[in-house]
Amino acid sequence: MSTAEYVHGYSAAEARRLGDQADVLAELLHADTAYPPGSRVLEAGCGVGAQTVHLVANSPGAQVVAVDVSADSLARARSAAPGAEFHRADLHALPFPDGSFDHLFVCFVLEHLPDPRKALTALRRVLRPGGTITAVEGDHGSAFFHPDSEHARAAINCQVRLQAGNALIGRELQPLLADAGFTDVVVRPRTVYADRTRPELVRGFTRNTFIAMVEAVRDDALAAGLTTPDDWHRGIADLHRTAEEGTFVYTFFKGVAVNPGQGQFGKLVTEG
Repeated sequence: MSTAEYVHGYSAAEARRLGDQADVLAELLHADTAYPPGSRVLEAGCGVGAQTVHLVANSPGAQVVAVDVSADSLARARSAAPGAEFHRADLHALPFPDGSFDHLFVCFVLEHLPDPRKALTALRRVLRPGGTITAVEGDHGSAFFHPDSEHARAAINCQVRLQAGNALIGRELQPLLADAGFTDVVVRPRTVYADRTRPELVRGFTRNTFIAMVEAVRDDALAAGLTTPDDWHRGIADLHRTAEEGTFVYTFFKGVAVNPGQGQFGKLVTEG
């Protein structure tokens, strides 16, 4: 994945958004992921290290190695998660021997790739036989809210259309993993529900993660003729209304699968 393909950009504001997202969703997405002491874990596409922090915290005895293509993101990641080892590398040409990792972790990466199946196949090369992959992806088509708004849905669709890759990839995770050669694939939904009785989710997810993500594509959406200034303003205002007085629902998908073959190195402690 090249830096140009990341639709959200590499600003300090985007780094903060990623951090907010990882922290507020840590229990939902990471609580059941822990790797045994002595195992080698590769996080592919670590970005600014927002997820790496939680991987290291949940598996203090594991060796976490993280890679990303962006030097700026890696600099932030090293500061955020000093307990991990970082390398600059392309997912399709990883500088590691075959079968050199016991577990793979991929979070919010496949959605940005032009050929996620090809990337998963390349990643499988460095996973030992019997090792596991954990993949987490969102699906912007799963977002629904009250009060409903045609303008808000149109604003979200601008982000979906502008994103390189597939912003609806969550629903495809099971066949993607299977087609890439993994076996024993299990994918389960992880749903976020936010209303005024859950202010931490309203702030951390509805406002600071999801709405902030959509707001960031305003200029590109206008330049591409996907919306008008008035329609965009109305759509974003309606999204904020769901945070102020309504409800917001979004579903992530978490998959766990096995690289077929014989051999064991430790045991995955827990995976959902």
